[in-house]
Amino acid sequence: MFNPDPARGKEVYDLDRAHVFHSWSAQGALNPMVIAGGEGSYVWDYEGNRFLDFSSQLVNTNIGHQHPKVVKAIQDQAGRLTTIAPQHANDMRGEAAKLITDLAPDGLNKVFFTNGGADAVENAIRMARIHTHKHKVLSFYRSYHGNTGAAIASTGDPRRWPNEYAYGHVHFFGPHLYRTHFYADTQEQETQRALKHLADVIQFEGPATIGAVLIESVVGTAGVLVPPPGYLQGVRRLCDENGILLILDEVMAGFGRTGEWFAFNHFDVRPDLIVFAKGSNSGYVPVGGVVISDEIAATFDSRVFPGGLTYSGHPLATASIVATIKAMREEKIIENAKHIGDTVIGPRLAALQDKHQIIGEVRGLGVFWAVDLVTDRATKAMLAPYGGTSPAMGELVAECKKRGLLPFTNFNRIHVVPPCNVTEHDAHTGLDILDEVFAGLGKYYQGS
Repeated sequence: MFNPDPARGKEVYDLDRAHVFHSWSAQGALNPMVIAGGEGSYVWDYEGNRFLDFSSQLVNTNIGHQHPKVVKAIQDQAGRLTTIAPQHANDMRGEAAKLITDLAPDGLNKVFFTNGGADAVENAIRMARIHTHKHKVLSFYRSYHGNTGAAIASTGDPRRWPNEYAYGHVHFFGPHLYRTHFYADTQEQETQRALKHLADVIQFEGPATIGAVLIESVVGTAGVLVPPPGYLQGVRRLCDENGILLILDEVMAGFGRTGEWFAFNHFDVRPDLIVFAKGSNSGYVPVGGVVISDEIAATFDSRVFPGGLTYSGHPLATASIVATIKAMREEKIIENAKHIGDTVIGPRLAALQDKHQIIGEVRGLGVFWAVDLVTDRATKAMLAPYGGTSPAMGELVAECKKRGLLPFTNFNRIHVVPPCNVTEHDAHTGLDILDEVFAGLGKYYQGS
């Protein structure tokens, strides 16, 4: 545990505010939390305050902070080879690729490594367009795929609006029964009508122009939206019928987050391209990648792939992937994520929904849950507007931190996303804090 050092904390804060330009922020209003260290499911500041990390930072520290096996693997790799250009072969690069493809469905045997999830999406789209000779990409309105050219254009949420410079991107509505766009009453209806909607979009956009459908297997930042039974299989069928590739974005949902290695394993579907990043090494070193089907990889056997990155397959990053996957297996971290979701988070959130009217819906899998907060259950009026925040959500964040909980919020939702190896005790502790905070937010409820 870190010894408090407020003076150093002030130095770090002052350096940040003087020289660091932050993402997704108006710079003048920032007041960043200064983190001094972390271990397991906790981080702490220079004042000595300790926080249970129910955000997993950006839903990526799947094995928690400072996992000793992964830290040692990075240190060992740094001692023998810190970097090597991507045109060379490297032991950790090859081993990481094999471990990842071993987790993938049959027929996906190659990995293109990137620096993160956004450029993984970028290159998956490039591969799909070249392989199909078709330029359009279809994706959900409720989605986030990263902040590079094609990735942000594929994104559905408001971060896309000031960044629409790429071409050929079309959005459609995915299934979400709680806030249905299809006037559905059941999950079965939602699936059927959402698939009919997608079929219509494909027809009107022209199948001969559409190279890929790009969707998150379980939508992450935009709401932890678990697809209803039959939906992903239906999307796969529509893609096959129309000569369209299926790209599944597993950046947030993959590597244990839903209690499976890949979230699409819950739904018995085989994608053509898999995009990964975050959980593959808990973000310890920046990395991402695309798992490529044999059919698509063969396109580039004699044709040059027009893409590359200086740090593709970086030795420190791939060594951390190898160590992470091995640790997850040895310590049964995937199984723990499923257990915590089934026996702690799911039941406790359901009980909180019964107790607090401000909770409109809870949904999720594994350690990947969202709490949809409303001011009126009958109208489903949101506690904060789409694309914005509210005093109520500001209070929620402040009260969580005051009680030692680091939350993840987006619009009117709080996401319950602790590390995949969180203990039952820590999961209960975090949920106890949320119970107290939701009680204090009851004053914002306006329904009967």
